[in-house]
Amino acid sequence: EALNTLLSLCHWIRFQICFRPRACPNFLFLCQVTYKAPEPMGEHFFAKSFDRGTLDGWILSNAKKDDTDEEIAKYDGKWAVEEMKDSKLPGDKGLVLKSRAKHHAISAQMLRPFTFDTRPLIIQYEVNFQAGIDCGGAYVKLLTQTPELNLDQFVDKTPYTIMFGPDKCGEDYKLHFIFRHKNPKTGEFEEKHAKKPEADLRMYYTDKKTHLYTLVLNPDNSFEVLVDQTVVNSGNLLTDMTPPVNPPAEIEDPEDQKPEDWDERPKIQDPEAVKPEDWDEDAPAQIPDEDAVKPDGWLDDEPEYIGDPDAVKPEDWDEDMDGEWEAPQIPNPACETAPGCGPWKRPMIDNPSYKGKWKPPMIDNPSYQGVWKPRKIPNPGYFEDLQPFKMTPFSAVGLELWSMTSDIFFDNFFITDDRNTADRWAADGWGLKKAAEGAAEPGLAAQMLSAAEERPWLWVVYILTVVLPLVLIIVFCCTGKTNAASPAEYKKTDAPQPDVKEEEEEAEEKGGPGEHDQVSGSSSPNYCRSTLV
Repeated sequence: EALNTLLSLCHWIRFQICFRPRACPNFLFLCQVTYKAPEPMGEHFFAKSFDRGTLDGWILSNAKKDDTDEEIAKYDGKWAVEEMKDSKLPGDKGLVLKSRAKHHAISAQMLRPFTFDTRPLIIQYEVNFQAGIDCGGAYVKLLTQTPELNLDQFVDKTPYTIMFGPDKCGEDYKLHFIFRHKNPKTGEFEEKHAKKPEADLRMYYTDKKTHLYTLVLNPDNSFEVLVDQTVVNSGNLLTDMTPPVNPPAEIEDPEDQKPEDWDERPKIQDPEAVKPEDWDEDAPAQIPDEDAVKPDGWLDDEPEYIGDPDAVKPEDWDEDMDGEWEAPQIPNPACETAPGCGPWKRPMIDNPSYKGKWKPPMIDNPSYQGVWKPRKIPNPGYFEDLQPFKMTPFSAVGLELWSMTSDIFFDNFFITDDRNTADRWAADGWGLKKAAEGAAEPGLAAQMLSAAEERPWLWVVYILTVVLPLVLIIVFCCTGKTNAASPAEYKKTDAPQPDVKEEEEEAEEKGGPGEHDQVSGSSSPNYCRSTLV
């Protein structure tokens, strides 16, 4: 970890120099180092970068999807090997999904199959949504080793062991981790989905930066999902997958039926309750307010609305077709200053005698038996697999995608069983990109302003954490009263202290030596002051 941190720091310093040459003009010779593709430094099963500019080792699918319209069934989406549009590393190339609204499928054989035994599995690769992403995926499939595996016919139904990576449609941001578990009793496979990450993933799809996606599976069934080497999801294959790996030991009996006389009502109407004799169900909910009085100045004879006196009948008005023309209604100007116009009516108030329709009160049901549930029986399909980590071996890596957004950039696929080897590969590849992108970013002040534009409430945080403390410091340091000079200052300048000076002035007025002169036995003020000093 220390080595990786040091490498990242070196990359960052180098790109600060290269992308901001005015800051460090004497060190530009460091920028003459050309980009170099990462090289695996340890045990690995798959390592693919694209800096040679070719698709060597990758196979495009020529298949068609089943159960799909002929027009869109083909895997005819285009792939290209090219640099990012806004590349900070000249010479750094990747695999780019180029087509919109097309099916894409491409895959490559691994150096050798990965078998789940006593070593962990680490898979990682880089993704950059250069144009953002509306609806589409950038996940990878680890294709199951089978005799029937034909990469030329790679489709959505090709068996896979693990599917992992980002996917987004609308406002649903996903980071898949799915594995296909084999039922030891039936031999059938079922997809198991990891719980959804609690972390906010939105940034990884919108910031147009290169992000490193990593999946770590351990022989103890624990797993970690990381983005940019930060854990965003973790758990255990036995407890954190949906549906669970192991089925329940008991299930509800499908043949059990609820008895006809089973009473599930916790409350019933009191059968002995009787409606009170004075209960009036016909009383209205509201009645006129008898205490109300018509306001003074109310214009009973004036209507609220009158015909617009300035309105003119349109020239093309046909009374035979359109009927008799009437001027549009406008508020009566006479009512503007009056409390109201038209016939006055008393306002309505709630009726204190209103009770509504009588219903018997509810009481506990003495026959209540609870909510009925079918009885439990042993699950005939029950099994217990305590080592779901031991999945089916896989021998190829594939991308089978549909996207409404083009220019999705992939790079530096890597599969290994050694975490340190994966970290070194990441430092040499993604670490270099991260340093380059970071060096080209605006300064801290610009980033704070940009963030505040998107989230105005941040201005409050800035004021409380920056401006307010600064104001308090200025007030404390610059508005204090000037203190009197210390005795040390008088010693340095040989100036008389205030009380000595006053005594000398009084002694001069009396015509005799001061108190200190008398003590010292000298009539010289200067001598007195020097002696005291």
